[in-house]
Formats: sequence, structure tokens, C-alpha cells
Amino acid sequence: MFGLFKKKSPLEALKAKHAATLERAMQVSQTKGVVAASAIHAEAAELEKEIDRLEAEQKAG
Repeated sequence: MFGLFKKKSPLEALKAKHAATLERAMQVSQTKGVVAASAIHAEAAELEKEIDRLEAEQKAG
């Protein structure tokens, strides 16, 4: 019950944002085309780099 108000860790928040960005890219590619979706995929790639960096930091200590 008390876990209901638990805040997400920065890593969990980034993963959720990454998933939402990929979903948005898929929707944009269906409506506006590949060029518009490519920009959103670039955003997702930057988020993925940040996720990888945070995961590496957690493994290191």
C-alpha cells in the first residue's frame, strides 16, 4: 500500500520516457512520415545513451 507513492528512480524515469518517445515516433511515422519520425528516433537514441551511462554507473558502484 505504501509503495503507491514511491517515486521512480532516475533510471526508471528515463526508461519510461524512452518507451514513450519510441511510441510517439511510431505514431508520427504513420501520420507524418519517416523524416519526422527520424528526429524523434534521434531523441530516443540520446535517451538510450543516458540510460546506458546510468546503468554503467550503478554497476560500478
